[in-house]
Amino acid sequence: MSGNASSPSSSSAIGLIWFGAAVSIAEISTGTLLAPLGWQRGLAALLLGHAVGGALFFAAAYIGALTGRSSMESVRLSFGKRGSVLFSVANMLQLAGWTAVMIYAGATVSSALGKVLWDGESFVWWALANGALIVLWLVFGARKTGGLKTVSMLLMLLAVLWLSAEVFSTAGSTAAQVSDGMSFGTAVELSAVMPLSWLPLAADYTRHARRPFAATLTATLAYTLTGCWMYALGLAAALFTGETDVAKILLGAGLGAAGILAVVLSTVTTTFLDAYSAGASANNISARFAETPVAVGVTLIGTVLAVMLPVTEYENFLLLIGSVFAPMAAVLIADFFVLKQREEIEGFDFAGLVLWLAGFILYRFLLSSGWESSIGLTAPVMSAVAIATVSVRLFFKKTQSLQRNPS
Repeated sequence: MSGNASSPSSSSAIGLIWFGAAVSIAEISTGTLLAPLGWQRGLAALLLGHAVGGALFFAAAYIGALTGRSSMESVRLSFGKRGSVLFSVANMLQLAGWTAVMIYAGATVSSALGKVLWDGESFVWWALANGALIVLWLVFGARKTGGLKTVSMLLMLLAVLWLSAEVFSTAGSTAAQVSDGMSFGTAVELSAVMPLSWLPLAADYTRHARRPFAATLTATLAYTLTGCWMYALGLAAALFTGETDVAKILLGAGLGAAGILAVVLSTVTTTFLDAYSAGASANNISARFAETPVAVGVTLIGTVLAVMLPVTEYENFLLLIGSVFAPMAAVLIADFFVLKQREEIEGFDFAGLVLWLAGFILYRFLLSSGWESSIGLTAPVMSAVAIATVSVRLFFKKTQSLQRNPS
């Protein structure tokens, strides 16, 4: 399946897309951050975080599968047609950022591996090559690339299996020190926000599903389980080998040229989703914006940013994404599944926007104040926003009913 195909898609094709999305340098690198917790607590945190994020991913993707709407078109149900434009713009910005992050990370690792293998470091050329391949994937993605995608996924799977075997073969040793450098709640949140970052994209790839529930479940399991695997791989590498640099981890596992191939493929298959969904968000703003040209433009912008800016730290970027899109998803999920909202308004749904703003402020306040729970910030904040949404909507509905039928 291609992101821009409008024909019905099978569950396996959709699952393949989300497997490719989860096999990424960003997931492995974020997994290394959990090392201060040790293996058992780190593993528990990443599993819990992905369970929270995966449940929300399922809900967002299922809305698209049931309605045939893209992610940003679904947002209209809670915030109005014009209100959804605000989130479309925010989504395009975060996707351009992710495109730059992924191209930068892929080029950095490929360049480091190339320096060791061929004594030639060429970050800029690798960044340009990654950007060019993503553009080709976007342009030809809807035509005759199914076989190439399948082969790419198979090669990525083999590379990750080999890397996992090499890393976990050193499990008897502990090269990193367990410390109090990270709390359990923070680790859960860092694990939850990765699937959460896909919420504004999830429905873009399930909206054409032949079997809505099966396709959504397949996509959720493919992404969540593979994401857990990548996090665990990064955690294990940091703990058992003492390495947090993905290039050195690949070299230590004997993946030289094969490692470069795996990095390039994972960069292309993951970043393709970011770029294409930026096009879908632009199309929600105005039908004059065609998805593929906008996606190509976002890829070019991301490539330029990757070359010009050192995109090395994205922990705060992840948390910013969580603070924007977790409350948005909470309002939408409550409206769709609890209140059975199926119609949109043309303008702004101000009640929905105020509820989102309250959730955003709550998330940022709790984050800045250092408050946390054993299940992170996402679950408590989204629960509060969802409860508030149901309460406020029912209150307004009752008030309107009394005004129409005064006793």
